[in-house]
Parts: sequence; structure tokens; C-alpha cells
Amino acid sequence: QVQLVESGGGLVHPGGSLRLSCTASGFTISSFAMTWYRQTPGKERELVASSNHIGGRANYADSVKGRFTISRDNAKNMVYLEMNRLKSEDTAVYFCNARSAYYSQDNFWGQGTQVTVSS
Repeated sequence: QVQLVESGGGLVHPGGSLRLSCTASGFTISSFAMTWYRQTPGKERELVASSNHIGGRANYADSVKGRFTISRDNAKNMVYLEMNRLKSEDTAVYFCNARSAYYSQDNFWGQGTQVTVSS
């Protein structure tokens, strides 16, 4: 059974840090692009950071560059999002996505984890 499970969300003060984890099961992430998205009520889901299947090359939304870092551990089948210097505008539900580099129909989503940045 294919599954993505996010964890690590919570409430943090502005300027604080959180580390999100995404655990994959039922498939191997080594041939997948792994991406973190986020969504707030009434807005479209937006890409935060992605890691491709070739050497884990990373791309980031301009709004998080220099503050967030995506990493992956193919051996553990996990992806992480290190979030530093958090701002109130980072408040959202964060989703983990896996998209196969070879089979377009293999596109998987987790259920999301809430991140709230508030004083």
C-alpha cells in the first residue's frame, strides 16, 4: 500500500524553527521527485521546495529561499523540510508529494501536517 505520512508540524513562535518529516511506504523514493507543498484556506496549493531524483537537486520558492532546506534519505525512504526563521506567513498545511520520474501516473500525496507560526 502506497503511503506518505507527514509529521513534525506544530505551533512555533516567529523566528523559530521546525523540521518536517515525510515517511514513504509501499514504494521507493529514489526514482521519485519529492516535493513539499503548502496550502492555506482559500488559496491554491503552492510549491515550497522540491528535490529531484538525480542527486537530490533542490529548488525553492522565492519566499523560503535561505530559510528552508529540503533533504532526502533514500535509504530510509524519508524526506525532510528544515524550516528556520519562520514567519507568520509560513502558517499553512504542509503536504508531501512524490512524483515518479518515469511513470506519470505515479503521483502520491500525504495527508498534510499543520504548521502555525504565531506569537
